[in-house]
Amino acid sequence: MGNRKHPITPLAAVVGGLLAGAVGTVCMDTVRYLMYRRGGGEDSPLAWEVPPVDSWEKAPDPGQVGKRVIEGFTQRELPDSWAWTTSTVAHWCYGSACASLYGILAGSLRRPHAVYGVPFGAAVWASGYVALGIGGLYKPIWEYDARTLARDLGAHLAYGAGTGASFWLLAKVLYAPSGTSPGSSGPLRGQSG
Repeated sequence: MGNRKHPITPLAAVVGGLLAGAVGTVCMDTVRYLMYRRGGGEDSPLAWEVPPVDSWEKAPDPGQVGKRVIEGFTQRELPDSWAWTTSTVAHWCYGSACASLYGILAGSLRRPHAVYGVPFGAAVWASGYVALGIGGLYKPIWEYDARTLARDLGAHLAYGAGTGASFWLLAKVLYAPSGTSPGSSGPLRGQSG
């Protein structure tokens, strides 16, 4: 992008991060789905991505976090019928919300780069083990075996790579200085300036 005369605005960085986070979440889920299939799973991608969740006891971690947030805010207990919706929405919102922070950080740099998403994915992985451990949803990280941690880290690195690459592309294409093409460092052909 050369010297950016028109840096990414904070709002554009947040929106770009949200969009990039959705792509990153698809990348992470793709890695997890491939691990599931390699382990003998037979569900289709859609059936695996949005499985039926008929009770809070069966809800995955994002659903449990969403339940706690909603119940804490509303001071009302959520019925089991909300477990599926809450779990699905919380999963996708968390991936995008985390990436909005990435968008702010990467968007404030002179030159955002796709590779910056990889350490971001590792940071999301580590912070998840800390936060979910404090919340009682995870055991302390040292109680997990290396294989479990490595598989989860791998999925989060895919999330970070997808988020970083997507944000980098969005920054190059959508937020290029006016009057320039995404790959150029000067005015578009036929324009003066």
